[in-house]
Amino acid sequence: MSSLMYSLNVSGFSGRISPSLALRRSGPIVLSVKNSPEKIQGEFSGKQLRFSGWDQLLRRGGSVGIPVIKAAAAAADGGDQETHISEGLSIAEPPKSFLERYPALVTGFFFFAWYFLNVIFNILNKKVYNYFPYPYFVSVVHLLVGVTYCLISWSVGLPKRAPIDKDQLGLLTPVAACHALGHVMSNVSFAAVAVSFTHTIKALEPFFNAAASQFVLGHQIPLPLWLSLAPVVLGVSMASLTELSFNWLGFTSAMISNISFTYRSIYSKKAMTGMDSTNVYAYISIIALLFCLPPAILIEGPKLMQYGFRDAIAKVGLAKFVSDLFWIGMFYHLYNQIATNTLERVAPLTHAVGNVLKRVFVIGFSIVVFGNKISTQTGIGTAIAIAGVAIYSLIKANIEEQKRKTAEKA
Repeated sequence: MSSLMYSLNVSGFSGRISPSLALRRSGPIVLSVKNSPEKIQGEFSGKQLRFSGWDQLLRRGGSVGIPVIKAAAAAADGGDQETHISEGLSIAEPPKSFLERYPALVTGFFFFAWYFLNVIFNILNKKVYNYFPYPYFVSVVHLLVGVTYCLISWSVGLPKRAPIDKDQLGLLTPVAACHALGHVMSNVSFAAVAVSFTHTIKALEPFFNAAASQFVLGHQIPLPLWLSLAPVVLGVSMASLTELSFNWLGFTSAMISNISFTYRSIYSKKAMTGMDSTNVYAYISIIALLFCLPPAILIEGPKLMQYGFRDAIAKVGLAKFVSDLFWIGMFYHLYNQIATNTLERVAPLTHAVGNVLKRVFVIGFSIVVFGNKISTQTGIGTAIAIAGVAIYSLIKANIEEQKRKTAEKA
């Protein structure tokens, strides 16, 4: 049998492009065939095909079989004919990994990790306050452990540190100042009252966000949003009136925390630096740590040196004391980082629902773990407040989604 002569010509492509892209482009792949039978199977060695990816494919598989359909007109003996292949030629896609095939499981894992780390942080944090009631110092520890984690991550390139200039530093400083104040005041409230009560008060944060948007930024807040906040205010009021652990220090510090985090959101919108969220949070943590150090030293420093550290070590031992401080700092940083990663994976509506459920989890687990007794009115008030937050979050998420769709159409 006479030998078969093959030549492959792909017009318009360089040897650097991938074969899958080449095959999708216009411009036929032409096989010149001599003395071809009705249907032949072409085999090409890796030396003849220099496209990126094909060479590796041929080394593994040995050869690539390409079905060639003869042209309608028969070729004369010894002559050349060109057969154009427009169908039936494809390169197998690499198999997807398990995580790529089931992205919902990955998102579910992020939500689980977010809730789990948040619940563990709140429980362990309150246990520390039961024998070491120094919230300013503990706030510094939270940020210090997180900053150390960020510096180590930067040193190994996970993630790569984004450079920061004077202008970006000026934009992030107000954000960090509000973050520091809100964080410290939250911890003051955690130390003074039950964890469940602090989170009930912090359910008022959407109310402060709406008020700041309307009266500070000048944004018009739709009436349905304002109406959805009424049960939040009512529920928090009911819970506060009969809360067994109520004191004004815990209540006012939680309210200051709400205001601080509201202004943090306002300044964050003005501080769009172009960095990824991980680097932004790392820089905010570093700057916030510098803000938290002076009050911790001035307010709690003398007490800590006189008897604070000594009493804590006497109660639980040095090893447990240091271990508890380290882990609450680590859980604080990780749950905030996981929360950021989770929000990047889901739509605003899903995030809104998830954030409400997170607060429900924290309140419920804290009551169970610490055995806090709550009155019937407090329980009803907490439920009303959480329901109000859920309604507000759903309405706001739908409004944002409608704005996004309108902008895309425009």
